[in-house]
Amino acid sequence: MHEHYYAVIMAGGGGTRLWPLSRQARPKQMVRLGGERSLFQLAVDRLDGLFSPEKVFVVTVADQVADLRQQCPEIPLDHYLVEPMPRGTASVVGLAAVALRKRDPQAIMAILGADHFIQDVAYFRQILANAHTLASDGYLVTLGIRPTYPATGYGYIQRGDRLSGYAFNAYQVQRFQEKPDEATARLFLERGDHDWNSGMFAWQVDRILEEFRELMPGLYTGLEQIERAWDTPDQSAVLQTVWPAIKPETIDYGIMERARRVVVIPAADLGWNDVGSWESLFDVFSPDVDGNIILEAQHIGLQTQNSLILSDQTGRLVVTLGVQNLIVIDTKDAVLVCSRQDSQKVRDVVNLLKKREDKRYL
Repeated sequence: MHEHYYAVIMAGGGGTRLWPLSRQARPKQMVRLGGERSLFQLAVDRLDGLFSPEKVFVVTVADQVADLRQQCPEIPLDHYLVEPMPRGTASVVGLAAVALRKRDPQAIMAILGADHFIQDVAYFRQILANAHTLASDGYLVTLGIRPTYPATGYGYIQRGDRLSGYAFNAYQVQRFQEKPDEATARLFLERGDHDWNSGMFAWQVDRILEEFRELMPGLYTGLEQIERAWDTPDQSAVLQTVWPAIKPETIDYGIMERARRVVVIPAADLGWNDVGSWESLFDVFSPDVDGNIILEAQHIGLQTQNSLILSDQTGRLVVTLGVQNLIVIDTKDAVLVCSRQDSQKVRDVVNLLKKREDKRYL
């Protein structure tokens, strides 16, 4: 373990793309998908051996703290950093950076997601160790995922020159690319010099706060106020005053696209997936001989192919007959049936429920 190395897990998302299993009261990172551990618990489990619980911090919103703590009570209560309201990943990183610098001025932080699947855990830990090495040398490190298909749902990172002097592969970042159309994604895949942007990073807290001061001075001013009040009786009041005025922004657009000394560690065969839709589970789980993925459901499938069936209801039988390429999600109070190609549109259903102010199903 590295003395000044800390893991920061971003766990404040709503996870609307996995509705109806994922809800406001049970966001994506808290759900179990075909196992005994939730995505958040798996994210914490992956850190074992590299970060002790005392080196793990979680940034979330107030109404999720109790449930997250119940799932991972080994993480100290004061390591849950509560943002009063969502303001984008730039503010999440900034809040964690000032809280860590107040605790340990030499801190290096790894920014990680709470809702990812990663199959090769040993490889992931090695990458985080490599990221610490680069961050110790003053680099802002991003973790790239070698593309396996022309995805249009991810941002991309274009690799530049390879860094010399390291026993592992790392490259200067030439530029970040927004989510492309399919033709552009195919071009990136053919060129072989682009990685998916995983949204995972590592850096010294001083280095990232330097970039905030130069590139996002408005946010940095607010972070200075929060840092001065941190661990004082004024901490909560200052946070509640400063936070609503923060302009929402991502760390990618606000900092990484314009920052100095940005490098990428590309990961091939990591088995990474951000579980961005029900369709993405076909990249996570191995289907049966008919191409079906059955998660927890009591299921009878006749002439059923290439479909995902999930139920969290004990004692209920789900039967499919003569169907192909379907998503069927059965929960206590809602059932979703859609074609696999339309699984990304589940968020449209959530938006409709919000418009109707139908909180029963949100």
